[in-house]
Amino acid sequence: MSTIAMRDVSVMGTSYVHHSFEYFLDSMCELGIHGIDLWGAEPFYCRLDYPDSHSAMQRLRKMRAEMEARDQRVTIYTPETLGYPFNFSDPNPALTLRTIEYFKWAFEDAHVLGCNRVFINSGSGLRDLSREESLKRCVDTFRVILDLAEAEDIIVPLEQLQPYESNLVVGLGDVRHMLEAVGSPNLRVCVDLTAMEVQGEDLEQYFDAFGDKVEWIHYSDSHHEVVGSGAYGRDKLAGFIRTLEDHDFENGIDLEINDSIYWEDPHGPHVETCRYLREELGLRD
Repeated sequence: MSTIAMRDVSVMGTSYVHHSFEYFLDSMCELGIHGIDLWGAEPFYCRLDYPDSHSAMQRLRKMRAEMEARDQRVTIYTPETLGYPFNFSDPNPALTLRTIEYFKWAFEDAHVLGCNRVFINSGSGLRDLSREESLKRCVDTFRVILDLAEAEDIIVPLEQLQPYESNLVVGLGDVRHMLEAVGSPNLRVCVDLTAMEVQGEDLEQYFDAFGDKVEWIHYSDSHHEVVGSGAYGRDKLAGFIRTLEDHDFENGIDLEINDSIYWEDPHGPHVETCRYLREELGLRD
């Protein structure tokens, strides 16, 4: 029986992109999930849709009330940044300023949602430009964003991406470089298990390298598939959980069942994932 329980499981809402926010919450309620990784994009919530902070706050308070009515809470806020109109390393200064302002708003939003974590990744530099130039611009942008995060007392877990998604932060060494170059105590580590496996790395290496700076875990089977349906197998999936337990990791796991094949019926894949966690991996309610 695992010491990590279902109450420690959060779910990212990305595969519910063709469903309403209320449908997503009802799906989580039926699954017995209390932790919400709030995806900051439509049809859930996008700050760009609101003309001022007051209008945005009204919407967020309503969303928080809907979650609390279902005994749910936001464990991390994930504003969508993988693509235009946001980029951390683009040579266009207007794009950089827009991205910084977007995160300033995201930190405000997180407080209204009762959450102190806001997710980040590096995005990608333009691949026909020098990676070193793009990485430097990304570091400079992150420094500004993390200054804002420190002022707002927000923890910012940085995820490593897969090579098709990014040419900047794709492995442990890249994560280490970014943490050292930015130099903020509020910049932490989000280990995406799929990206980790693509690089031939393992979870123990991340704990060896970063210790208690490992803040968040994106958990799934291979290719962000339903847990138990991909290539990892029970031993590896259970091993991820066991490593977290060995390191007394208290922040749980965040299910990233994230593929367009799940868009038509996102509830069913999460039913199967939660069944696997309970019945095969022994996560108790």
